[in-house]
Amino acid sequence: MNNLLAAVRPLVSDFFPTIIFAVLIAMKVDVRAATGAALVIGIAQVALQRYLKRKVDQLQWASLGLVVVFGTLGLVTNDPRFLMAKPTIIYTAIGAVMLKRGWMLRYLPPIARGRAEPMMVAFGYVWAGLMFATALANLAVAVLAPDKWPAFIAVVPLASKIALFAVQYLTIRVFVRRRVLADMAAGGAQTA
Repeated sequence: MNNLLAAVRPLVSDFFPTIIFAVLIAMKVDVRAATGAALVIGIAQVALQRYLKRKVDQLQWASLGLVVVFGTLGLVTNDPRFLMAKPTIIYTAIGAVMLKRGWMLRYLPPIARGRAEPMMVAFGYVWAGLMFATALANLAVAVLAPDKWPAFIAVVPLASKIALFAVQYLTIRVFVRRRVLADMAAGGAQTA
């Protein structure tokens, strides 16, 4: 559980201004107030990191830059869709990184090594596709149905990732189990 929390904490920190913005918009808070809150929180996060003499990671700088640019556009135009579009850029960037062949191989458990590499490579591309699909869906909801965006951003990205993780886990597990049993049967047949 500690490893999961350690992995999730930076993501929550990077997305915190957007999370606050989504919650405020869902609560029907004025667009200018919600956007201003996201801007203040994003700037305060980086200022606090700098004050504590902690390194500000590139993703946090990028997140702040996106909040400032899209937040400012949202304030100037009084249109929350600019800030709602921010996750689209992030999902697109993550999807592009996930296009690197074999990026998932490091997640294979020892028993699966030598047995499931091609499937893991394929699932790496499936994950990239999911990121691109999520980016497009976010943009579509932000532009076409901004009143539905807080519910969308709270449910769809996480639910789709949990579903894909479950499919991948079960697929790899069943495949590796069959290969292990086949290897054991072949070994038993050779000794007989």
